[in-house]
Amino acid sequence: MKEIAQLLKHNREWAERMKAENPDFFRKLEKQQRPKYLWIGCSDSRVPANQITGLLPGEVFVHRNISNQVINTDMNLMCVLQYAIEVLQVEHIIVCGHYGCGGIEAVMHNQVSGLLEHWLENVKTLMPKKTITTDRMCELNVIMQVGHLTNNTIVQKAWRLGRKLSIHGWIYSISNGLIKDLNISKYGMRKGPGGRPR
Repeated sequence: MKEIAQLLKHNREWAERMKAENPDFFRKLEKQQRPKYLWIGCSDSRVPANQITGLLPGEVFVHRNISNQVINTDMNLMCVLQYAIEVLQVEHIIVCGHYGCGGIEAVMHNQVSGLLEHWLENVKTLMPKKTITTDRMCELNVIMQVGHLTNNTIVQKAWRLGRKLSIHGWIYSISNGLIKDLNISKYGMRKGPGGRPR
């Protein structure tokens, strides 16, 4: 129980520090939630969305699961996606995987079973016949999830309505703390001046 008490102590210290730095912080935070970003990331405890992007609470809406999967039958994710797009009106969806992902490694070494085997079925179908590095497999997984989002009916509806909404694929390196943009962003169907996506 000492560990839990320590967490509560850390929370009190954090709250006091935030109030000291900005006395109105919690009052403002309480009144609105208007994040521009939806983050779909891995559950890995070493990849905290707010911290690695330098964003404060309230600036990013977060959904995390094993190996940052986008599965259209996952009601949790679909509800998060719909709420983020239709209620919060986020402008960017970021799928962020990370190098050394345990779920990806387990699939590559045929070490998944039970519910995890079912959950990571899409990753298994992605496995190329030739030898590939784990890092590249982590990148390919993000690319696949961005594709799933691009074809999602909630996203498609937003684009049909002309909503400003883009999807981005990133990969994070735990070894150096840096995010790599995989340059696979999707912008919907509308075009801006000069034919460029909005």
